[in-house]
Amino acid sequence: MRIEAALAIDLGGTELRAALVDRDGKILAFAAVPTQAQAGPDAIVDQIAALAATVHAEAPGLAIVGVGVGAPGPLDPLAGIAVGPPTLAGWQDVPLADILERRLGLPVRLENDANAAALGEWRFGAGHGARSLVFVTVSTGIGGGVVADGRILHGRRGLAAEIGHMTITNEGERCVCGVVGCFEAIASGTALGRRANAATSPLDGSTLRRLSANGEVTGRHVVEAARLQDDLAVALLEEEARWLGVGFTNLLHLYSPDVLVVGGGIANGLDLMAPVIEATIRLRAMRAYRDVPVVQAQLGRHAGLVGAASLVLFDDGSLAARMPVGPSTFPDTRRDFNG
Repeated sequence: MRIEAALAIDLGGTELRAALVDRDGKILAFAAVPTQAQAGPDAIVDQIAALAATVHAEAPGLAIVGVGVGAPGPLDPLAGIAVGPPTLAGWQDVPLADILERRLGLPVRLENDANAAALGEWRFGAGHGARSLVFVTVSTGIGGGVVADGRILHGRRGLAAEIGHMTITNEGERCVCGVVGCFEAIASGTALGRRANAATSPLDGSTLRRLSANGEVTGRHVVEAARLQDDLAVALLEEEARWLGVGFTNLLHLYSPDVLVVGGGIANGLDLMAPVIEATIRLRAMRAYRDVPVVQAQLGRHAGLVGAASLVLFDDGSLAARMPVGPSTFPDTRRDFNG
């Protein structure tokens, strides 16, 4: 009997990645290319088909049961439509699931990329064994997803849990969405880097500028400098931890998860920030919410791929309704995948 696997696609604005993933969450084949983000949907669909062929060639003996796609929102996961991701030019109400079903000859599930990562961490990572989980990724922006009572929380049109755009203050930099005070604008890696750049200048001899080769300081440079016990970096990271603690407190009150999982580049400094995050939660959260563990994600950059695959491998029955409804552009595709 051949091993069953899912083709997982992680459609990012910068990088397009594909993998074959088995039921244990193990990646059996992997490939990636820069996303042709400005070239429109047809070009990216061509890229996805080419990557699918590449990873299948690496593991030709697998039985491919379907395709799971993690893509930037907003999107409608039930209809399989990319509503209008701002990182992809020309994408407006694109029926991506239907297009890929016809192209690849396999059933397709589409999910918000942050939700897919949350699902991956819940099934195979730091949230394994929990019934409910909130996943927060702190990187260029802040995103996340919620698994509530064993299911992804979608809300209306799949738009629930836009974590980065909850308001946590009425001050600070204006967010990319146009609002002042968003969690993302205050506590993302970008915001941390912006504060570090404002506190230093090129060639000033600071540890932060040295680590950045006198270029732009990023949030990751701050974490690195804090590990070197640089006073400025430690202070910046403490401020970051306080803002994260404020945001996390809101998430605990809203969703009451069994565990809060933190991913993204800034999560590499979670051990350094943990005391301040925990102190902030103790100060601000109601007593019943204070004992929820805040832990680092375990799957790294592959969380979205593993989660996208699990949409297919652990389908709740809705996948059957999304079987291909028309002739494939490549009639031999299903045979090429499954023999």
